[in-house]
Amino acid sequence: MTLEDLETRIAQRAAASPEDSYTAKLIARGINKAAQKLGEEATEAVIAAVTHDRAELVKESADLLYHLLVVLKAEGVPLSEVMAELDSRTAQSGLAEKAARKDNA
Repeated sequence: MTLEDLETRIAQRAAASPEDSYTAKLIARGINKAAQKLGEEATEAVIAAVTHDRAELVKESADLLYHLLVVLKAEGVPLSEVMAELDSRTAQSGLAEKAARKDNA
């Protein structure tokens, strides 16, 4: 599965009834709940990483990617926009890119 495949699946499930779809239910509960779930999954992924629990890190990373794409869907941000931003950052070194963001903040 690609991230694009996951984005498509999330879009399909978001269009379903909240009674039939966890994705639709999460989006219906609003961005605050969707973002809260994203934060929880990020924290769980961090804990798995620092405890060197590979199996949990894989599972939590999958949850994290799913919840990130749900938040993007809820906010109307297509994955392609995020990927374009990542692509634009590869034109320069990570250190130069980070410095440029700091200067613009």
